Amino acid sequence: MKHGRSNRWRYSFRTSAVLKAKGVKRGDTVAVMIGNCPEMPAIWLGATRIGAVCPLINTNQTGNTLLHSINIAKCDVVIYSDEFETAFQDISKEINPSIKLFKFVRRPLNTAPNAVKPVTSEDDFTSMLESTNPAPWSKSDGDGFNGKLLYIYTSGTTGLPKAAVISSSRMVFMASGVHYLGGLRSNDIIYCPMPLYHSAGGCITMGQPFIFGCTVALRTKFSASKYFPDCIKYNATAAHYIGEMCRYVLATPPSATDTQHKVRTVYGNGMRPAIWPDFVKRFNIKKVVEFYGATEGNANIVNINNKQGAIGFVSRIIPAVYPIAILKVDPETGDPIRNSKGLCQLAQPNEPGVFIGKIKPNNPSRAFLGYVDKAASDKKVVRDVFTFGDSAFISGDILTADELGYLYFMDRTGDTFRWRGENVSTTEVESAISRVADQRDAVVYGVEIPNTDGRAGMCGIVDPQGTLDLDKLAKDITKDLPKYARPVFIRIMSSVDMTGTFKMRKVDLQKEGYDPTLVKDKLFYSDPKTGMYVPLGNEEFEKIKSGQIRL
Repeated sequence: MKHGRSNRWRYSFRTSAVLKAKGVKRGDTVAVMIGNCPEMPAIWLGATRIGAVCPLINTNQTGNTLLHSINIAKCDVVIYSDEFETAFQDISKEINPSIKLFKFVRRPLNTAPNAVKPVTSEDDFTSMLESTNPAPWSKSDGDGFNGKLLYIYTSGTTGLPKAAVISSSRMVFMASGVHYLGGLRSNDIIYCPMPLYHSAGGCITMGQPFIFGCTVALRTKFSASKYFPDCIKYNATAAHYIGEMCRYVLATPPSATDTQHKVRTVYGNGMRPAIWPDFVKRFNIKKVVEFYGATEGNANIVNINNKQGAIGFVSRIIPAVYPIAILKVDPETGDPIRNSKGLCQLAQPNEPGVFIGKIKPNNPSRAFLGYVDKAASDKKVVRDVFTFGDSAFISGDILTADELGYLYFMDRTGDTFRWRGENVSTTEVESAISRVADQRDAVVYGVEIPNTDGRAGMCGIVDPQGTLDLDKLAKDITKDLPKYARPVFIRIMSSVDMTGTFKMRKVDLQKEGYDPTLVKDKLFYSDPKTGMYVPLGNEEFEKIKSGQIRL
């Protein structure tokens, strides 16, 4: 898991030499699809040194999604790990034949002059590294501090992934912000089970050794039961998390290893307020550094003073000096609500609104690089915000700020829906249901009922053993959720589709709705008279559609 600096640089310089010999030049695109290992960032570092831009492809991708990621980034070269060879064989007929494919086999490099070197194929990248002398130390041939460095793909929760542009300056700002504001130290050993193809692991955590000389202990794949035992094993003093990881770790049985580690601080994004106090108490965590920022965005915020549930802070005294803001927004469309002059309006304390980052093109920290796809980038820019002619990156995330200025994540625009005249936050409902359902995965979305205004809440709950007590669930959620926020429909699932960054995909679930002819899982609806969940079959479905059963 840990890897010496000399090995990292050896891979990096050899990669530069190999790719240069293969004709890669400044401005070319060299994609990397390799799992969590120290060689992965060393390889993209070597490619970017000679001026290439490196898309980091999600290692879970196959078929059309993989082909899309290669094509949208306009790749000239793809370096992939041998464990993904089948995925590339499956798209071999569709992939552009001009793209050079190099297969990486992870093994110790044997660079002795007379050594017998195994060659599995002509495209064996590891053999090329072994037979090529390292490039000399030199300045990068890239476009400098503000030039393109990486393409990081969005999670694809709402469709095909988009390639977000990461510049050298953005990586430095992201990593430095967490390092300094999060109280990290150059002698920290950071435990990272995060995928390195994502901005959190690949930029923020890998920026710690690259920029500050920290040590990173990598895990190939996240394991809830191994999280703190691994921290003990590698003497970690800091650890990274994302999404639902903390809930999964908290759901493991109590163990002596819970407090035997040396972890001083954990940092990441997505720790739900409902589990925050239990997590820090059980695992004796001194500091939680919750941060927020979209991969493609130009604004990041960090909770630096352990305020439970908060993702950052903006002073109520001088808000104008901050490059971020929360705008009043239509929760259904995600569009900012404008005043009589046609300008956007700031959300009031505790009023949900959309998070924006003000764009200043000549300021590296405020520039919006967006996606490789310009049309997709344009959709993320709102104009005439506070003055005519200005612009801002619109995140699509709904946040609130309290009276003091602490910021809290609420939901994604499009995920929030209206029911019974009230706005329902899927994130809040998911958190409440997961808590009363013994930390089971819960995914919430809105579905339409004919001739009824708004969208009714539906919740998919993962219960592979079939042990969930729905009567108890129905009673328990009345304590935490107002009537309008309680799910009208329940779907019992054996699993839920997750992204590599532990976000639950809900697009297909929403399309299937509560139609028993489309859904093979068990379905239930809330009986209006009793409030209990009862089975939903074809007969009940037709009665709901016709209005005989009124919900």
